[in-house]
Amino acid sequence: MSIVNESKALRNAAAVEPIAPGRYGVQLSAQYTIPGGYPNGGYLQCLMANAALAGAAAEGSHHLHATAVTTNYIGVAASGPGEVHCDVRRVGRGVSFAHTTLIQDNKVVTESLVTLGVLSDSPSRYMNAVAPSMPPIEECFESMSASDEALSGVVDARLDPSTAGWTKGEFSDNGEVRAWLRLSDGDAPWDAWSVLLATDAMMPATFPLGSSGWVPTLQLTSYVRRIPMSEWLRARQWCVVIADSIVDERCELFDDTGEMVASSSQLAMVRFPNAH
Repeated sequence: MSIVNESKALRNAAAVEPIAPGRYGVQLSAQYTIPGGYPNGGYLQCLMANAALAGAAAEGSHHLHATAVTTNYIGVAASGPGEVHCDVRRVGRGVSFAHTTLIQDNKVVTESLVTLGVLSDSPSRYMNAVAPSMPPIEECFESMSASDEALSGVVDARLDPSTAGWTKGEFSDNGEVRAWLRLSDGDAPWDAWSVLLATDAMMPATFPLGSSGWVPTLQLTSYVRRIPMSEWLRARQWCVVIADSIVDERCELFDDTGEMVASSSQLAMVRFPNAH
């Protein structure tokens, strides 16, 4: 397989290579993992979207962008080889649909429903969401070391100090985090495909509430609404409800024009110290 595995560039790390009709070889990169070595959920969505775009194009689709991706993380994916199977459900004029499955060790570990379309950088006709008010980038601080050989080495996150007390052991009753996000993979700034990574690049909004350990995503749905127009994105992620050890989170991403470029919702498992 000729896929480049060691490059930091997202386009290489999430590349898919045709091996048969509807089947693509992949090499999951260790560059796009979270602590513990698990591939990031947004990274996997980029990979699944690539397979959907390739599969739909092979059947005549002219759609350039994955506008919606809903992913179930059925098992635990791992860095290394795998296959993505793509079943194109419909190729239409305005929208196409595909179902993709990531298989490792003969097991389905991730599956996605992908909606394909064509996005622009034009202003929204209507938008009720408001970009979060945040300090300038230079007044925020890095949450992770850029020298790490993992997700923190390819996504530059600058935390809003007002939502980052948890980094110093100061917890809150408000489950929300805000940050500036930049893709720092050495290749290209955010675009309509790579922003899928940004929809799951934030630290869990349960951290300010005092959650502990890994917060594994069960399901992630990401909507991409327009092509980003800036190097840095304003990101806000917050908890909607936590019940029965499951958190429902939302994330919104805005570019420098104040336009929402993408949003996401996810269900994830969460633990708290001394929880009963």
